[in-house]
Amino acid sequence: MSSAVQVRLTTDTVPAAFKSAGGSFFNGEGFHIVARDDESLFLRAIQQAGRRLDASGAATIEAVGPGWTLERQWALAQGFSDAKKRNKILWCSDDLGVADQLQGMYETFAWARELVNLPPQAIYPESLCTQVVDKIKALGGDAVSFRILREQDLLNEGWMGIHTVGRASMHKPTMLQLDYNPTGDVDAEVDYALIGKGITYDSGGYSIKSSEGMIAMKCDMGGAATVAGALALAIQRGLNKRVKLILCCAENLIDGTAYKLGDIITYKNGVTVEIFNTDAEGRLVLADGLLAAAECNAKHIIDAATLTGAAQVAVGQEYNALFSVDDAYAAKALQAAQSESEPLWRLPLASWHQDQCPSHFADTANSRPVKGGGAGGASNAAGFLLRFAPNQGANWLHFDLAAAYRKDPDKWFNAGATGLGIRTIARTMLDN
Repeated sequence: MSSAVQVRLTTDTVPAAFKSAGGSFFNGEGFHIVARDDESLFLRAIQQAGRRLDASGAATIEAVGPGWTLERQWALAQGFSDAKKRNKILWCSDDLGVADQLQGMYETFAWARELVNLPPQAIYPESLCTQVVDKIKALGGDAVSFRILREQDLLNEGWMGIHTVGRASMHKPTMLQLDYNPTGDVDAEVDYALIGKGITYDSGGYSIKSSEGMIAMKCDMGGAATVAGALALAIQRGLNKRVKLILCCAENLIDGTAYKLGDIITYKNGVTVEIFNTDAEGRLVLADGLLAAAECNAKHIIDAATLTGAAQVAVGQEYNALFSVDDAYAAKALQAAQSESEPLWRLPLASWHQDQCPSHFADTANSRPVKGGGAGGASNAAGFLLRFAPNQGANWLHFDLAAAYRKDPDKWFNAGATGLGIRTIARTMLDN
């Protein structure tokens, strides 16, 4: 007999001897979760029940009995996550195909979450790139090739945003250009470019963060982990399109070589950027990624980043924020998010947002000279990126990952990375 705590779905009410909050309870047959008429509320209740199980000290749980769909089991798994990797979940055996699919998702998410959760001394720009290469090659085999561009390579090829942000660290800045080409045709079109912000630690630079604000800054490579996880998941689901994965990796630290407020970066496309805030570094490295996507003539471009606190102010920690000037493409991403049960909300982006960070000495500044970038900070950051997106932003999506990380546990997630966004980006590539 299994030693796992058995978890069942029930239409019974919570017994009078139990508190009704959360709609779940233990009895002699295990742990029970009371069904809701509204499926979205039911999924949240199941995830909250997973948190209760983790808090109770359960190490292994098993979904048993009728009613367990893929999404319901996934909600349970999200709530039962443990940053220390001690928990184990056994899937409902009624449909082994679903169980296999869930296990593949679970392993991909666990890998991507671990990248984010690793302490800063354990992961740095080049090690992030090599770990991603190892994972994608294990899935894609001979369809995968790659280049890792290190400090001098970045200078030689003109990737000035990544080099500028990362040059002050002993762990030098790095760009990964990975090519997943299952077609076998070296001249095949690139269907997608995925670009990830890979700031493996963010002190804020000379615009230094407070001690409290720096504690969780190992998570600032969440964008890189998200797009890498999305590619891994899409390959597992049978992706047959050519994809370029571009990770823009650096540590944003301080020494005598660090970039300063007032410095000006000249990018490969000739755009000049004055630095108003060294803590607005993510957009500086993503600009290189967008230019690299333009060079490979990618038909569709998606970037993902833990970019602004303003996005989290707007949508909270429950949603990721989406920006695009391509209404049709944005609608497809929102549909993908709904299909994958991942909360996503579109925030404003217009062409004039490109001009929201003016500079007297350059084409643009990287922020506005006020705390947090001022009002509309998330849209202004997206407007900065729009300057570098090819074709005036057609077929381009920008994900500001407000929901990617929890500093502390809450009702639905444990502390650490959530992986939210991986399924949406994978589904967007597979469906379009």
